[in-house]
Amino acid sequence: MTGKYYDDLEVGQVIAHRWTRTITETDNLIFNGMTQNNQPLHVDEEFARATPFGQRIVNGILTMGLVVGLSVPDLTAGTIVANLGYDKIQHPNPVFHGDTIRAESEILEMRESESKPDRGIVRIRQTGRKQTGEVVVALERTVLFLKRPGGDT
Repeated sequence: MTGKYYDDLEVGQVIAHRWTRTITETDNLIFNGMTQNNQPLHVDEEFARATPFGQRIVNGILTMGLVVGLSVPDLTAGTIVANLGYDKIQHPNPVFHGDTIRAESEILEMRESESKPDRGIVRIRQTGRKQTGEVVVALERTVLFLKRPGGDT
């Protein structure tokens, strides 16, 4: 397992995730097709050209999902029970086809589960940036983590 257990985390810890991903036009079109989102800003170049962006933008839910996904190998692979919620989602800057996204996670809060002694609840701020350094998505995510088996830290 590559993920971190509850016991491996501490409030204030920042994890810069090692993977990045360049978003392609195909990624955006497939995502919009799969989710039945026909927003012209995402799929219609002529429409989008007349907007302040001047071109199609990548679906924000795809961007959010990508940032969460980029964190999995370093943070949650095999060490969580469930995602409990997503809050305070912001998209301050657009993502365009060809932008490369990187992610980081900051541990905001931790508490042991009241009903399951082998688990803990962690609130995480996740931030996605494109190659220019601009933030393209920020969110808070609450995750139910497993504790290290046997209580070893």
